[in-house]
Amino acid sequence: MSKKKTDNANEAPAEKASVKKAKPAEKKVAASKKPVEKAAKAAPKKEKSPAAAATVPQPVHTMKNVEPYSRFTDFDISLFKAGKHYKLYEKLGAHVVEYSGVVGTYFAVWAPNAHYVSVIGNFNGWNKGSHALNPRWDGSGIWEGYIPHVGVGEIYKYFINSTSGEDLEKADPFALRWEVAPRTGSIVVDTFYEWHDEHWMKTRHNHNSLDKPYSVYEMHIGSWARSPESPDEFLTYSQLAEKLVPYLKEMGFTHVEFMPIAEHPYYPSWGYQVSGYYAASSRYGSPQELMYLIEKLHQAGIGVILDWVPSHFPGDAHALYNFDGTHLYEHADPRKGFHPDWKSYIFNYGRNEVRAFLISNALFWLDRYHVDGLRVDAVASMLYLDYSRNHGEWEPNIYGGNENLEAISFLKEFNEAVYANFPDTQTIAEESTSFTGVSRPVYAGGLGFGMKWMMGWMHDSIKYFSQDPIYRKYHHNQITFSLIYAFTENFMLPFSHDEVVYGKGSMLGKMPGDEWQKFANLRLLYSYMFTHPGSKLLFMGSEFGQGTEWNYQRSLDWYVLEYPNHQGIKEVVKALNHLYREEPALYEKSFQWNGFEWIDGGNANDSILVYERKGNEEVNNLVIVLNMTPMPHFDYRVGVHKKGKWVEVFNSDETRFWGGGLNNPKPLAAENVAWHGRDHSIKITVPPLAAVVFKREKIVPAKYELK
Repeated sequence: MSKKKTDNANEAPAEKASVKKAKPAEKKVAASKKPVEKAAKAAPKKEKSPAAAATVPQPVHTMKNVEPYSRFTDFDISLFKAGKHYKLYEKLGAHVVEYSGVVGTYFAVWAPNAHYVSVIGNFNGWNKGSHALNPRWDGSGIWEGYIPHVGVGEIYKYFINSTSGEDLEKADPFALRWEVAPRTGSIVVDTFYEWHDEHWMKTRHNHNSLDKPYSVYEMHIGSWARSPESPDEFLTYSQLAEKLVPYLKEMGFTHVEFMPIAEHPYYPSWGYQVSGYYAASSRYGSPQELMYLIEKLHQAGIGVILDWVPSHFPGDAHALYNFDGTHLYEHADPRKGFHPDWKSYIFNYGRNEVRAFLISNALFWLDRYHVDGLRVDAVASMLYLDYSRNHGEWEPNIYGGNENLEAISFLKEFNEAVYANFPDTQTIAEESTSFTGVSRPVYAGGLGFGMKWMMGWMHDSIKYFSQDPIYRKYHHNQITFSLIYAFTENFMLPFSHDEVVYGKGSMLGKMPGDEWQKFANLRLLYSYMFTHPGSKLLFMGSEFGQGTEWNYQRSLDWYVLEYPNHQGIKEVVKALNHLYREEPALYEKSFQWNGFEWIDGGNANDSILVYERKGNEEVNNLVIVLNMTPMPHFDYRVGVHKKGKWVEVFNSDETRFWGGGLNNPKPLAAENVAWHGRDHSIKITVPPLAAVVFKREKIVPAKYELK
């Protein structure tokens, strides 16, 4: 779980100038000009494509400042009250429509404890008394109204006078774009985009299935790369597309995971203190620019995962906290509603409207942005009432236990909604406890996630590899223990951002020994990850052995790729990704016990592991040998099930990886010598601090010449 910094920044004055025109980089991804939705006075039609026109003077009409108008039907309201409306982004928020021949914007906000709500912005000089919204008569707590002559690009907020007498100025919880921090205004925009990723969307089940390769590149958009000429400036989403897409394709990753890109006021929180759940961060450009980036990734055959944070939110005065003068989104009881670690606020998962807000948000990203999966942050903090709390600081549930029953119910409903509406996507839980069934279906008693981070494996592996090789034989169980529970969940193996910050050092920095041993150890560690059962995740910079720990304030140290040792790490990760994608034995049964078999897991004295990875067809099976010491072994005998010739298909000690080049250059014939409980065996060369992978040579039928 991330150690996220609390957002204590004071709210900045709202910007009182119009939004600047799009820069040249934005033009190629700007929304297409589509007709504004025409609205009738009765139930409105579904929005086909929002307006793309900026606020312009309109002919004079005898319209009120705020016209009574609604996008909600009675059925919508009943679903909202029941917490079952999963497309609230089509109703609440700001929507540009044409009403009675006039282009304007419909505003709707949930504020049940408000005495008075109005829209304030540049269009009315931030006058809180001129554009009051109308409360609905059905007890839903929704305030709404149509304001003529307000269009795309307008900056606005809601002025709320609470029944307690408190005056508040709040950004729109459903705003699709916010001003660039530290400004906090909402902006009227649309999310219309002419997508060109039809092939990916039709076939992505082939990329997202649990029996397909799933290798994730985790990254923080603001610090992956910056312009050398302007190192303090972020790359835009569209600029990132030109650099990131070919890089990921070259490296062979199947997916990219963006750390939270929903709008957040405090950049050092890395995005984990979200204020605008429906808005992509304006730091990096427009919604359409992000869509362009995702489209380009899809066209390159790369899936997109977003970090999603339903666990907590900051207490900024302009955002969700104390929204209508009451604890509307957060739980009123601080034992359930305040997070002591992050000094942030916890959603009230027992409130139907809050559940609908969050589930609608999850589906919003999958729907409007074509996202292929959601990695849910800090699930453990949601599951337990006593998480990070001392005795007396929490209250047991109705059964006397420490489980947060409301949060558990919410997570199950969230996963059911995601897979019902987008069955070809994945949800992934960052969950660090032994909670049962995180990645099991809800109908089977689980939480319903597709995968779960294997935090125990990550910590044990790093701790083992941090040991000097001479002592590893005394910690052998640390590296073999994961296979005892590896198939209790659908595990993802993560080397994430949490392991390379706050004094923990880089992945390379954790490795012991001299320079050569450090790089050899890192190549070996990555080889172990890619041949271990489970999907994979590697944080940016780790793929080329960055020597310094991650710093969110600057670019990665790309210059180190000028050196052959770092280039070697990059090449070995590239090779492992391609091995993983090309060898079915490494992914077809990643989450099944019959996809793995120990050949020799007990050789602690030599610190050597030998195991077999199995696919659906026996001909694809692989034999993996890991040497955890700098001592090479010659004529090392390994038991195999089948006769024939065995070929070395991967060796982390290759010279192109900055290794020593000790290998098995020719096919090895299996001998009729029983070994490791098998009828046959091969004698191999095992390089120091290296991994070697063998595959049985296929028997190709002889070709007969035509006469």
